[in-house]
Amino acid sequence: KWMIIFPHVFLSSFLGCAIIRPPRDGGIRYRGLTQEQIRNVQILPVDYEIEYICRGNRVIVGPKVRKCLPNGTWTDITQHSRGGFLNRHPRLRHPGNSKKKLYIGALFPMSGGWPGGQACLPSAQMALDLVNNRTDILPDYELELIYYDSMCDPGESTKLLYDLLYTEPIKTVLMPGCSSVSTLVAEAARMWNLIVLSYGSSSPALSNRNRFPTFFRTHPSATLHNPTRVRLFQKWKWTKIATIQQTTEVFTSTLDDLEQRVKEAGIEISVRQSFLTDPAVAVKNLKRQDARIIVGLFYETEARKVFCEVFKEKLYGKKYVWFLIGWYADNWFKIKDPSINCTIENMTEAVEGHVTTEIVMLNPETIRGASNLTSQEFLGALMNRLGGKNPEETGGFQEAPLAYDAVWALALALNKTVAPLKAKGRRLEDFNYNNHDITAEIYRALNTSSFEGVSGHVVFDAQGSRMAMTLIEQLQGGSYKKIGYYDSSQKNLSWFGNDVWIGAGPPADSTIVIEEFRYLSQKLFAAVSVFAGLGILLGIVCLTFNIYNSNVRYIQNSQPYLNNMTAVGCMMALAAVFPLGIDGHHIHRSQFPVVCQFRLWLLGLGFSLAYGSMFTKIWWVHNLFTKKEEKKEKRKHLEPWKLYATVGVLLAIDVLSLMIWQIVDPLHITVEKFTREAPKGDLDVLIQPLLEHCTSEKMNTWLGVVYGYKGLLLLLGIFLAYETKSVSTEKINDHRAVGMAIYNVAVLCMITAPVTMILTSQQDASFAFAALAIVFSVYITLVVLFVPKMRRLITRGEWQSEQQDTLKTGSSTNNNDEEKSRQLERENRELQKIIQEKEQRVSELRNQLVERQALRNRRRPSSGTNQNHSNPSPPSSQPDPKSLLPPPGYPNPADSKISRNHCHNSQIPLLYK
Repeated sequence: KWMIIFPHVFLSSFLGCAIIRPPRDGGIRYRGLTQEQIRNVQILPVDYEIEYICRGNRVIVGPKVRKCLPNGTWTDITQHSRGGFLNRHPRLRHPGNSKKKLYIGALFPMSGGWPGGQACLPSAQMALDLVNNRTDILPDYELELIYYDSMCDPGESTKLLYDLLYTEPIKTVLMPGCSSVSTLVAEAARMWNLIVLSYGSSSPALSNRNRFPTFFRTHPSATLHNPTRVRLFQKWKWTKIATIQQTTEVFTSTLDDLEQRVKEAGIEISVRQSFLTDPAVAVKNLKRQDARIIVGLFYETEARKVFCEVFKEKLYGKKYVWFLIGWYADNWFKIKDPSINCTIENMTEAVEGHVTTEIVMLNPETIRGASNLTSQEFLGALMNRLGGKNPEETGGFQEAPLAYDAVWALALALNKTVAPLKAKGRRLEDFNYNNHDITAEIYRALNTSSFEGVSGHVVFDAQGSRMAMTLIEQLQGGSYKKIGYYDSSQKNLSWFGNDVWIGAGPPADSTIVIEEFRYLSQKLFAAVSVFAGLGILLGIVCLTFNIYNSNVRYIQNSQPYLNNMTAVGCMMALAAVFPLGIDGHHIHRSQFPVVCQFRLWLLGLGFSLAYGSMFTKIWWVHNLFTKKEEKKEKRKHLEPWKLYATVGVLLAIDVLSLMIWQIVDPLHITVEKFTREAPKGDLDVLIQPLLEHCTSEKMNTWLGVVYGYKGLLLLLGIFLAYETKSVSTEKINDHRAVGMAIYNVAVLCMITAPVTMILTSQQDASFAFAALAIVFSVYITLVVLFVPKMRRLITRGEWQSEQQDTLKTGSSTNNNDEEKSRQLERENRELQKIIQEKEQRVSELRNQLVERQALRNRRRPSSGTNQNHSNPSPPSSQPDPKSLLPPPGYPNPADSKISRNHCHNSQIPLLYK
C-alpha cells in the first residue's frame, strides 16, 4: 500500500504550525513530492485540505482507508486505518478534473443558545455535494465550505470572522447562522464587499437595508410570525396579551413589530417583561399581573429556564396559553439541563397545550425542485447523513431545509453571474475583497432568485428576507400537532380544527369580570314602603280632620292652616321614600336621573312645608310672648298672614336653591365600582360589584350648603322650643306639641344626615337610615300635633256644643264671637244689680253715721259747761270734716256717685267684699 499526496496540496493552520499555502490566485500546483518530503511533515495542522486524484491502484490511508478503483473512483470508507493523516474535508473527483474552487466561509452553531449547526451543517454539505456533481450548474467551479463553530456567541464569532477574512483562501460568500452572529457578520461584510447569506437568522433588525446592504436569508424574518399571531388572537377573540422576552436584538425588534401590529388590530399588550439570564422575576410579574395569553420570545436554552419557573408559579393550565417560537427541537423540554431544577415530568406538565408559530421550512407538497429532490427524499437523505440520530435531539433539524436551500440559492446565483461577468471580462475566481463589481453581480442574482426548494418556493423580498407561509402547531399529549397554516401575503388562514384545550375551549385573555349591580333589598323596600304608605294615609286623616273642624275654636286657636301645611309636607316627605328606593332593578338606567330629581324635590319641599310651618309657630310664640312689656299690644293682634309669609319665605329659599342647583349642576347617574369578588367554585371569573348613585359634579358643595342651612334651622328650632316651653297663650295653643315635634325631627335629622353620607356605598343601610328617619319623623310629628286635638274633641265633645250653639243663633261663621258678647252682657247686667244694691247700703250707712255723729256732738257741750266755767269754748255749729270721712275701704261721700254705666272692673272685687 502506498500513502500518496498528489499534485494539489493545500495546508492551512490556525494553530501556528508549519503551513504550505498557495498564493492568492491559488494557481501554484506542487508536484513531484518525494517520500522523504512527505515523511518530514511530522505534525499535521488541525484544519487542512488535501485533494486526492484517483490514478492507478492507489490507496488513501487516514482514519479510514479508501481504494482507487480501475474506473477512476474511490471506494466507500469501509476499512479502518492504524494511523496516518487526518482528512477532515476530502473532496473526491474524477481523474483529470480541473475545476476552480470558490470558497464559502460558514459559521455553524454546534452548541449554545441555538445549536442549529448539528443538522444544518450536514444539510449544507449534502447540497454542496449535489451542486458540485451537477454539470449544468457552475460546470467550471467547485464550491468549498470552510466552517467553524460559532456557539451562537457574537464574541466568539468576532474572532472566527477575523480568521475567515485574514486567512487564505479568499471567501466569496459568508454564511452565518444565529441572528446575533449574523448581525455582527452582515454589518462588517460590506467593508470587504462580501455577500452574506444566512440560513437561520430571524431577527427583524436584519431587514434594514441601510445597515445590512448585502444581507440575504432563506430563514424568514421573525416578524413573519407576528401576522400569524395577530390572526390567531382575532380568531380566539383575545384583546389583551402579555409578552416575555430575552433581551437580545432579535427578540426586541420582533416584539416592537408585534406591538405595532396588535395596536393596529385593537389588541392591548397589558404586560411586557424581559430578562437577561434569569427569568424568575419576570415570570412572577406575569403571575402577579394576571397575564393569561403570553407570547414568549427566547432561545431554546432560556425556554427551559422560563418553563421551569412557569411550573413553580403555576402559570399554566386551562387558564393560560403560551405562544412560542416553533424552531426549537421537538423534545426541547425533555432535554436534561443542569441549569434548571425541574424534572422532565414537571416540564412536560408546564408546556402542555402551548402554541407555536413556525415558518414552513419543509415543502408540504411532493414537488421536485432545483435539486431534483422532494422534501421527503431530502429528509431521508438527511437522516442517513446523521447516521440515525434522533431528529428531536438534533439541533436545527427543522431549519436543515433552509440551510440546504441556502446553498442551492447561492449556487444558482453564482451560476447566473458567470455570463454577465464573462461579458465584462471578469471571472468568479477573480473575486477579492476590493472587487465591488463581482459583488454587485452576485447581489443582483440573489435578489432575483426564484426556484422551488425542499423548503418551498424560494424568493427574497426587497429587504433580502425569505417570503414563506407560517405553520401553526400545538403541543398535544407531549407531541406537536399541526393545527393550521397562515399565508400572510394572501391573509388566508387554513384551519384544521383539531386544536385541543385543557378546559372547555380557548381561555379568556384575562380573568372574566362580570359586572353585577348591587340593588336595594326588595324585602326592605317593601317593608319601608308599607310604613310610608300607612303614614301617608295617617296624614290624609289628619288633614281631613283639621279641615273639617277648622271652625272649632280650639282648632282655630292652633292655627289650622299651618297644621295643614305640616300634614301636606309630611305626606310629601313620605312620598320621597318611594323614589329613594327605586333603582336599576325597577327602571331603565336612562330614566334614573328623573328619579333622582323626584327624590330631591319631594324631600326638599316636604321638609320646607312640614318643618317650616312648625318653625314658624315657635318663632312667633317666642317673638311675641317672651318680652313682657314691649310686646303687650302685639299679643292682642297676631295677624295670620305673617305666619303664612314666614312659611312662604322658607319655602321660596328652598325652591330657589333647588332650581339653581338643577340648572347649574344637574343631577346625573354615576356608577361606583367595588373590589372584585371571587365567586364560589372553580370559575375563571370575578364579580365586579357596581352601585348606581345620584350625584352631580360638585355634589359635596351643594350638600354642604343645603345641610348647613337646614342644620341652622334645626338648631334654632330647638333653641326656640326650649325658650317657649313655659309660655301659655291662646293664640297658638299647640306650641308645646310643636316644640316636642321639633325636638324629635331635629335629633333624627342630625343623626341620619352624616350617617347616610358615610354609608353611601352600602345601599341597604343607607336606605334604611334615610327612609326610617323620614318615617319616624313624620309619624312623631303627626301624632304629636293631631292626636291630642282628636282626643280632646272626642272626649269633651266640644265640636258638638259649638255646632248646637251655631244652629240656635242662626250664625254660621261668627258664632263664637256672638256667644262671647251675649255672655259678657249677662255678666254686666248682674254686676250692675250688685252695684246698685251696694250703693243703697252705702247710703244707709252714711246716714246712720251722720245721725250718730250729730247726737254725740249735742251731748259734749253740756258736760263741758259743768266741768269748766273759766275756759268756755264756743259751741261749734259745724262738725269736723275729718270726722265725717268714711272708714277705710269705703267710698268717700264727697265723691260723685258711681254711675252704673261707668263701672270699672277694678272696683268689682271691692263691691263684692
